[in-house]
Amino acid sequence: MNEFERKDDLQLSGLHIWQDKREFCFGVDAVLLSAFAEVKKGDTVLDLCSGNGIIPILLAGKTEAAEILGLEINPVQVRLAARSTAENGLSHVTITEGDVKKAPELFAGRRFDVITCNPPYIRDGRIQNPSRSRAIARHEILCTLSDVLESASALLRFGGRFYMVHRPDRLAEILEEMRAHRLEPKRLRTVHAKEGNEATLVLVEGTKGGGTFMHVMPPLILYHADGTYTKEALACYGKEP
Repeated sequence: MNEFERKDDLQLSGLHIWQDKREFCFGVDAVLLSAFAEVKKGDTVLDLCSGNGIIPILLAGKTEAAEILGLEINPVQVRLAARSTAENGLSHVTITEGDVKKAPELFAGRRFDVITCNPPYIRDGRIQNPSRSRAIARHEILCTLSDVLESASALLRFGGRFYMVHRPDRLAEILEEMRAHRLEPKRLRTVHAKEGNEATLVLVEGTKGGGTFMHVMPPLILYHADGTYTKEALACYGKEP
C-alpha cells in the first residue's frame, strides 16, 4: 500500500474496496446502477468500463450471480480490483485488463445474461481533467457510447439484459443508439438530488432483441429537503432506513 491508496468499507456483507486517490474513485452512480440491475440466481454478468471493480463487487454482495467478469483498460485500476476481489474472497469475480472496443474478441465464444456499464459520460473535446487516467474515465477519449453498445450487443445472449447509468442530457442519443444496436429500451428511471430538482443521472435497461415497450419508472430522489437520504436511496446502498 502507498500513501495514495485507501481501503474503503462498502458496508455491505463485510465487503471492502481498494481505491487510489490519483485515479477515478467510484461515486453514487455506480451504487445506483448496481441496485438498478436485475441479476438472477445463476446469471453470468459482464461489467464494461469496470474501473476499480466497484460494480462487480457490489453485485457480488447483492446477488447470487454464478460469475461476474469486469473489463477495464487502466492497469492500475485492474490491479486494485484484483486486490479487492482476492481479499473479499470473491472467487467468482474477475476483472480483466482490456479495451472495451475489443471486448467481443477478448470474450470470444461467451454470451452473457447481463451486461452493466458506467461509461465515460462526456464527449471528447470539452474541458478535461488534467489527470489523463481521470479524463479517460470521464470523457469519450478511448471509447464512445456507440463502442460500448456495440460490444454489449455482441456479447449479450438473445433476450439478455443491458443496464447503464448516464447523463440525462444524452438520453435521446442513448435510446437511439441502443435501438441501433438491437438493445431495445425496456426500463427508464431518472435520478434527482432532491424533489423538484432537475435530473442528474438516468438509469436505462435494454433487452437484446426485445419488443417495443418501455416502462418509465417514478423518479428516484436521493435526499430529503433536510439533506438526509431517502428510504429508496438507502435501499440502493443496501441499508435500512
